[in-house]
Amino acid sequence: MELLTIGAFARLARLSPKALRLYDELRLLPPAHVDPDTGYRWYSPDQLAPARLVAWLRQLDMPLARIRRVLDLPPPDRAVELASYWDEREQGHRAQRELVAFLINQLTGKETAMYEVSVRELPARALLTVTEQLTADQIGEFATPLFKLFGGPTVPRPEGVAGLPFLRYHGEVSNDSDGPVEFCCPVDESDIAEVAERFPDMTASADRAGREAYVSVPKADMMTALGFESLHQWLLNHNEQADWLPRQTFLLDPTTAGDADVVFELAVRLS
Repeated sequence: MELLTIGAFARLARLSPKALRLYDELRLLPPAHVDPDTGYRWYSPDQLAPARLVAWLRQLDMPLARIRRVLDLPPPDRAVELASYWDEREQGHRAQRELVAFLINQLTGKETAMYEVSVRELPARALLTVTEQLTADQIGEFATPLFKLFGGPTVPRPEGVAGLPFLRYHGEVSNDSDGPVEFCCPVDESDIAEVAERFPDMTASADRAGREAYVSVPKADMMTALGFESLHQWLLNHNEQADWLPRQTFLLDPTTAGDADVVFELAVRLS
């Protein structure tokens, strides 16, 4: 099969030679042959289909790391991954629209409808935790397997909401900047020593009894900042102080929940 120069291949694939060189460096779309003397890249016509797929996915602003994940999948699974990505993008767009509406109201002096804030008492309990420095788009990969592992009968946990695993945020987290995200699994205090031995890569700690203020967030709003703003405004209105280490407790799997279903509670511990 006759190989194509990088220029010819770029024209057929509707990608620039600069992009092809970048994709080669990232091992996303390596050439079929590289001349050992000149370093010149040659491509096979069979590579046009994946190259066009890369070009299309970049038009959707899909990150290169995720494109690599798509290319590693068989075609039906590629379609599932693309649908999942676009669902996340649409959630992000809704969140941005909500933020714009909120900011317009703030700038024009109009009130924004906030979530109802509730307060509850939590008992003293032990925690089994693990922390990683993450960007927002890495949280799901980090937390999902942990919630599956510790959300069932793996460890003896307190009853009710006090026993639900949660995430605790120790800094600002976005898609552009990372921060410490801590997964916390409540454990019955009498069992923490035995459980900690089973999970040596995690840290055992104590969580004091006290009050927390929380809001319930539906799937349609899970990407917005309205939950944080509702808690912040409530603290100001009620002259309350908080540690402001937000805790996120998932009640439903967002991938299977409806837009109106409450998928998580966002809480802060009151001082």
